[in-house]
Amino acid sequence: MKTYRLYLFDFDYTLVNSESAILKCFHITLDKTGCPQREDDDIRRTIGLPMLDAIKCVINSDNDNKAREFLNVYKHEADRYMTAGTHFFPHTICTLQALRDRGARIGIISSKTRSRIQEKFDCDKVSGLIDHIIGSDDVSAHKPDPEGIKKAMAWFAVSPDEVLYTGDSYVDAGAAQNAGVDFAAVTTGTTTSEDFAAYPHVKIMRDIAELLT
Repeated sequence: MKTYRLYLFDFDYTLVNSESAILKCFHITLDKTGCPQREDDDIRRTIGLPMLDAIKCVINSDNDNKAREFLNVYKHEADRYMTAGTHFFPHTICTLQALRDRGARIGIISSKTRSRIQEKFDCDKVSGLIDHIIGSDDVSAHKPDPEGIKKAMAWFAVSPDEVLYTGDSYVDAGAAQNAGVDFAAVTTGTTTSEDFAAYPHVKIMRDIAELLT
């Protein structure tokens, strides 16, 4: 596998597992807002989507106002439970460190807010592994729109052929394709290798440690 100047990553289900915290926050918020409860698998399938899109799927409504009202309640629960319930996958830290040791730059493009991502790296005292974060609050259009990746390329002053984007979802694959950068899929989320095969990719991995081989 070729080496790249810039490695960009999704966050949830790619670098970290925040599933238990997300499920908890959704279930509590469903109760507090009077919405019908949903099965865990229904919620899992929304992880990685832009938050309002995920909420609309979970509450089974396309109403923007209703989704935003839900989000306001959800945020309070996320403040309590999200970072504590988010854990780096076993090979995340060592993989990021190995890429840095090779001289690569590292960024994150996520549908989660920048502050929430930064909080996790700060709490685990590994913020030095990341050069730049672009969260949901930093873009006007969410993945699979390429805005986040293009903003990162501009910030790092690199060309598309110098970039690899790694993610766990079809929206990540679509964002990479739309931005014209290479894509590596990781199956630590809910998207299967068979699903990823339909998108341009340089690698489909079971673990991001395979970026080093």
